[in-house]
Amino acid sequence: MGSAWNGDAVQPARIVVADDHKLVGEGVARLLRDQFHAVRLVMSGGELMDAVRAEEVDAVITDVTMRDMTGIDAMRRLRAEGCTPPFIFLTMHDNFAVVAEALRSGASGYVLKAAAGDELLHALGEVLAGRSYLAPSLGAMAIASAGRNSNHTLTEKQHCILNWVAQGLRSKQIAYELGVSVRTIESHKYAMMQQMGVHGTLELVRRAQQLGLIQAFGENEKPAA
Repeated sequence: MGSAWNGDAVQPARIVVADDHKLVGEGVARLLRDQFHAVRLVMSGGELMDAVRAEEVDAVITDVTMRDMTGIDAMRRLRAEGCTPPFIFLTMHDNFAVVAEALRSGASGYVLKAAAGDELLHALGEVLAGRSYLAPSLGAMAIASAGRNSNHTLTEKQHCILNWVAQGLRSKQIAYELGVSVRTIESHKYAMMQQMGVHGTLELVRRAQQLGLIQAFGENEKPAA
C-alpha cells in the first residue's frame, strides 16, 4: 500500500466506490479518478463484494445504507472470507451508534458526505498509508459512545417509528405517515438495531419490549394501511 497520498501525482492504488445513489457515486469516482490509477464504481453491497473478490483492491469507499445490505455487513462478510482491504465509510450517518458499529467492525475511515472532497482524499491517503481516519466532528462522539453500555436513548421520532414497527407496519406506511422517505425510516431502524445490538426487525421489537421502550397502544392508534 506504500506511502500516503501525494496530490501531485497519480497513485497506483486500486479503489472500489460503492453507493446506490448513482449521481453521488459518479461524483466520488470522478474526484478519485483525478488522483488514482484505477477506480471502480458499484451500486450495491452485492456488487461491492463481487468486486473485492474478483481482484486485489487497495481500499474500499462505501456508503453505510444500500438497498440490498449495509456497507458494514458487506465488510463483515468479506472479512469472514479473508478479504481484508481497508474500508472508508462515506455517509450521511452521524448517529453515534452507527459510527461506533462501523469502527468496532473494522472500518479504517469514516467521513461524512457533507465534508467530502479534500477530506475524503486526505482520509484515503491516511488509510493507504496504514493509518486510520475519523472525521474530526465525529471523534469526541465516537469516544463517548465506546464507553456506553445499555443506555438506549431514542429520539421522539424513533420512539414513534419503533411503536409502529411493533404494530406490524411496513417502512413504506410509516414513511407516508411521517412525510419522509422510506430510506429515512430504514436508516432510523438500522440505527436502533445497532444501538440495541440486534440484527433484524423481529429482534428489534423483542429487545425493545424487554427494555420497556414500546408503549401500550390500541388499534385506533394504528395508521391506515
